[in-house]
Amino acid sequence: MKTFAELGVDEDVVATLASNNITEPFPIQALAVPLAIKGHDLIGQARTGTGKTIAFALPLLHLVEAGRADGKPQALVVVPTRELASQVARDIQFASGSRGTRVLVIYGGRAYEPQVEALKKGIDVVVGTPGRLLDLAQQRALDLSHVKILVLDEADEMLDLGFLPDVERIVSQVAEVRQTMLFSATMPGPVVALARRYLRHPTHVRAESDTDTLTVPNTAQFIYRAHHLDKPEVLARVMQADGRGLAIVFTRTKRSADRIAADLVDRGFAAAAVHGDLGQGARERALRAFRAGKIDILVATDVAARGIDITGVTHVINYECPDDEKTYLHRIGRTGRAGETGTAITFVDWEDGYRWGMINKALDLPFPEPEETYSTSDVLYEELEIPRQATGRLPSAARTRAGLEAEELEDIGETGRRGAAAKPKRSGERAANRGGGEGRGGRSDGRSSADGRGGAGRQGQRQRQRSRGGVPLTDGGAQAGAAATPASDSGAAAPAPARRRRRRTRSGGARNTNSTD
Repeated sequence: MKTFAELGVDEDVVATLASNNITEPFPIQALAVPLAIKGHDLIGQARTGTGKTIAFALPLLHLVEAGRADGKPQALVVVPTRELASQVARDIQFASGSRGTRVLVIYGGRAYEPQVEALKKGIDVVVGTPGRLLDLAQQRALDLSHVKILVLDEADEMLDLGFLPDVERIVSQVAEVRQTMLFSATMPGPVVALARRYLRHPTHVRAESDTDTLTVPNTAQFIYRAHHLDKPEVLARVMQADGRGLAIVFTRTKRSADRIAADLVDRGFAAAAVHGDLGQGARERALRAFRAGKIDILVATDVAARGIDITGVTHVINYECPDDEKTYLHRIGRTGRAGETGTAITFVDWEDGYRWGMINKALDLPFPEPEETYSTSDVLYEELEIPRQATGRLPSAARTRAGLEAEELEDIGETGRRGAAAKPKRSGERAANRGGGEGRGGRSDGRSSADGRGGAGRQGQRQRQRSRGGVPLTDGGAQAGAAATPASDSGAAAPAPARRRRRRTRSGGARNTNSTD
């Protein structure tokens, strides 16, 4: 196996890697780094957790001129999620060591001003998500015309139909003569064909042979057919398995993530949720607490399924069956990273049988018919090494984590924040302002109680008023406007015109009862 120095990496970067016990390159790094340093376009494909970020970070640092006077970005890394953007920026900054490469992470949910100020001071490498990159470029705060290295991380996701228009707009703004690199764990044929539109004579680098499995061999996989009502009990017991470190529980929906996290906390575990409906500050707070060990269970939607690299994750649980094999691979790739061992557990409900069958066939896994398993099944305790005395609640003596409350919520000047701090008037306060009791009982039309529609809201009796011919009537049955009708010259009130009454006849016509023959 070659060393990083033999791959052509600069000596100071090699020393920085060695100071963190990174001395031997992974296969994708050994294949991609020499080609990328020479300026070749390439498509890099390797299993999750095998060092793809470093594979493009090292050539990028080799080719970028640190601290260039004009301060224009020379390299751009585009990623699909905010969490991945933060991680990639940290990895590039770490590998740069003391050479002074200026790296800026750009994504939505944070205030614009700090990002704009950093761009004015000068930046060498920009890592960001498409939306905020285009926003700043449109404001002319971000000049991409000097970018000579373009990297699309998680390229299969970036070239999906949802991101493709934004990616095309970004590509149109960077220098025409550039080096382009694409990296991902999964690279379907149509995506590769589409990617070639942006590359010049690319080299497709694969770290595994066609006969190798797409899953990481160091990750043990367990598939159980579980009833949805028993899943909370099964999960609580899995979380008490011997040797469990940090764990990530993946769900299909944001509501499920909140519900499962709250249930785990109620059972005594230190857990927190991460999903797209949370403000960016809350998402980063949960990830910081997870990395620091203040919580040991992260319940997440697929925002955390791509690229998140957190040391010490021993268990990944698919609480609900993934939609396809790509999602499955990226989820279980959060454990068993960088040569470590891991455990991946998937719960398959009865209604998910067909979906799991397609995943099992696509990945050539040996689990066509998952075994029916409950929280009391012996196979669960034996395979996952769960103590027999484990119950659905964590014993008080084992509750040693500080919890999410121990992590401070950072004020990042969020935009579009949905939390209480950004929008202080929540349901209770709005109801009070409406004069409509608690929750959703009040009306939002702003009318006062004097008109009979405020105050008690929907619970109050709605006042009704009689009318005749569009004219309100008094309690006595007379028209309210009769008393105000001016008298005639003779002092007698003018009689109201008789209303015409019509009735149906046998022939289907109408007869005027007030007419005279």
